[in-house]
Amino acid sequence: MTDLMFLLVAIFLPVFPLSLGFNALFARSKHPLQRLVLLFGWPLIGIGLYQSLEPPVPQWLVPLALATAVFYAFRSLAMREVGLWTGYVATSIWACLWLPLLYGDSNVMLYVVWFGVPLAVLALLVGGLEKRYGAAYTELYGGLAQTIPRFSGMFVVTVLAVVATPVFPGFFGMLNMTLASQPGVAFILVGTWALWSWAGMRLIQGMIVGEATDDVVEDMPLALTWGFVAVMLLLVVAGFALTGDL
Repeated sequence: MTDLMFLLVAIFLPVFPLSLGFNALFARSKHPLQRLVLLFGWPLIGIGLYQSLEPPVPQWLVPLALATAVFYAFRSLAMREVGLWTGYVATSIWACLWLPLLYGDSNVMLYVVWFGVPLAVLALLVGGLEKRYGAAYTELYGGLAQTIPRFSGMFVVTVLAVVATPVFPGFFGMLNMTLASQPGVAFILVGTWALWSWAGMRLIQGMIVGEATDDVVEDMPLALTWGFVAVMLLLVVAGFALTGDL
């Protein structure tokens, strides 16, 4: 496989500057379902292209992928628009998938699902915020925990799943990647992971904490809330069940 073909794969498992294409497309996709398809389909195309050729990953791609992961994790710290925050964190996560490909991990598709499901749920929640308020920015309407408590609870759980908090399956994916890496690579992975957690806490604080506004906003319907809860519980159970086979 030539380096040119690796660059094609690197569009879909984004490394900088090719990652600009995904983020520009994600920013232009305003409908939640469009973003959902991108969050699932984009990395799957990259992995499918890679596995159809089954080459060894060139060593020069590893530091570039790690740098991309760190760069977008840092960018997410300062991002107030929740939709773009989702795209930046997704880019950082997908860049890390070069490592299981390098190590020949046959479970890389599982990592896409484990991270992709909470990212997709977050995209749907962002769409709900935009429908209710016209925009989805942190510190624009604080105190959502008091205004729309069911939505807020689902938002918090989803963000925790996105940033690979323990119990959620993304945690096991990151743990497997870290344990399989050399010490220097593992240190960078843990640092990136910590940046995701920091960015997630800042996002939750900016959206959920604070005094409630006087706006009367409809909360998430109870049936839909239970549907989201069921999806997240199934993801957690599947993660625990499949971890023993990794």
